[in-house]
Amino acid sequence: MTTTTIPQPSHEQSTTVESTSMRQHQSGHLLGAADIRRIAADAGIKPTKKFGQNFVIDPGTVRKIVHESGVSQDDTVLEVGPGLGSLTLALLEAGTRVTAIEIDPALAQRLPGTVATFMPDASNRLHVINHDALTVTPDDVPELRDANHITLVANLPYNVATPIILTLLERFGQLDHFTVMVQKEVADRLAAKPGSKIYGTPSVKLAWYGHAERSALIGRNVFWPAPNVDSALVTFTRYPDGQLTLTQGEPPARDRVFTLIDAAFGQRRKTLHAALKHLVPQAAFEAANIDPTRRGETLTIDEFTRLAAACDRINADGREASA
Repeated sequence: MTTTTIPQPSHEQSTTVESTSMRQHQSGHLLGAADIRRIAADAGIKPTKKFGQNFVIDPGTVRKIVHESGVSQDDTVLEVGPGLGSLTLALLEAGTRVTAIEIDPALAQRLPGTVATFMPDASNRLHVINHDALTVTPDDVPELRDANHITLVANLPYNVATPIILTLLERFGQLDHFTVMVQKEVADRLAAKPGSKIYGTPSVKLAWYGHAERSALIGRNVFWPAPNVDSALVTFTRYPDGQLTLTQGEPPARDRVFTLIDAAFGQRRKTLHAALKHLVPQAAFEAANIDPTRRGETLTIDEFTRLAAACDRINADGREASA
């Protein structure tokens, strides 16, 4: 998808919604259920399953998300999937600078006008990009590329929440915090610990970058349309140096570690020895002090990393011996 920067609306464009509440231009006015439905009806917008759209209609919920995120005046915030602007306005109310990435062209085009109508003084702190968050790069968003610190705050589409999080963490090294609202089941998986039934590839891969915790539960009644499941917030903080560190030696490349994680959980019922037999020699298990009869679901990210590092050392020694 080609990146499209949405320009700030003219005065005429910003007053197309015929609503008394929308014409009040009150600083700090957030969107309620009637506002959301009125904006959508005026623009001919209907939530679609294709983009996983469920719009928040409760001001208290978006303020709770902003509070949990800890962002404040002049912080650089990335919002993915702003939709009709409920959370966007709450973020701007807190004084942040918001770069919103929206995949739906109609919603991306509409958002600046909504902000100009409800919170005109904040319009210069909003930048909207019509782009797919799964393919966006720092070059597509110079505002983020040049920032020292980025906080992701978003109501993420249920169907692609985990890929979006991992992709953004990989591509934006300055993204050091996030608070996202996702399906409760996804939130539980992202914050799961080794040994639990829901611990899997998302849990371990996220732990490569930092520490995640599930926080507040969000009921389904705060959305339009209401989903069939409840939601929850996940908060995350990246490691101070940007990635996991080992007690000894240099960490292996992320791709090497993630390959072992994928293989271990791809055959979850098998032991590590069986699941990784084509990737990890016996000597590597011994060097990493990991019992090969364990299953992948019991390993921490530190143990997966040690195992990958042991493989690298054995492979390097083998190349030197044959040289």
